[in-house]
Amino acid sequence: MAETAIRLRNVQLTLGSGRSTVHVLKGVDLSVQRGESVGIVGPSGSGKSTLLMVLAGLERADEGLVEIASTPLVGMSEDQLAAFRGRNVGIVFQSFHLIPNMTALENVAVPLELAGASDAFARAERELSNVGLKDRATHYPGELSGGEQQRVAMARALAPEPAILIADEPTGNLDQETGRQVADLLFAEQARRQMTLVLVTHDPALAARCQRTIAVRSGIIHDDGTGALGAGPGAAPKQPPKTLAAESPAQAAR
Repeated sequence: MAETAIRLRNVQLTLGSGRSTVHVLKGVDLSVQRGESVGIVGPSGSGKSTLLMVLAGLERADEGLVEIASTPLVGMSEDQLAAFRGRNVGIVFQSFHLIPNMTALENVAVPLELAGASDAFARAERELSNVGLKDRATHYPGELSGGEQQRVAMARALAPEPAILIADEPTGNLDQETGRQVADLLFAEQARRQMTLVLVTHDPALAARCQRTIAVRSGIIHDDGTGALGAGPGAAPKQPPKTLAAESPAQAAR
């Protein structure tokens, strides 16, 4: 049987207080198998990015089970969560989050050093080469294009060799062609390393490249992609999902 990489049961999350309270996740159940690629789609305010942050251990659920790589996250301290993420979860954000006064090589190597890796710079050089930036290692983020910065961010996320890669709108800040190149690289590395990939996107074509597409609306999973038309690991991608109707502007979470 396939090994479960991610398991959520009855996950609830409320943000804000008083009149600004928003019930972002409402009893979410989700299982993702090891090596599977999953795209999460939904309108702005649906809770899809918040769901991704719960999977990454960056947001704590109010209730329910969150189990990543067979490890329950409930009860972990912030330090324990950070250490767990460093070993098991790579994260790529839409906005790159590179340190501007560090070179590309340093941006990849320093997190490895802080985690205690003795070969941090050698691994960073290897990862930058894997994403096609060997010749840009000594450049600072301000000297790189948007696509190059996102590839540095990918190298940083991949350097610890995580079992799970989380990507939040990884092509959202890029033009169409650069976004396609970054997506090609993302899926190639996921397949080569046999990682579990979970990504949030507003782009139906990008979601359709995943083996399974999950539709989220108003904090609830309306389609988890496991029905008769769903795809499992190794299956052909589905057709792009239909665009969902916009949610109320009062919902604060994406």
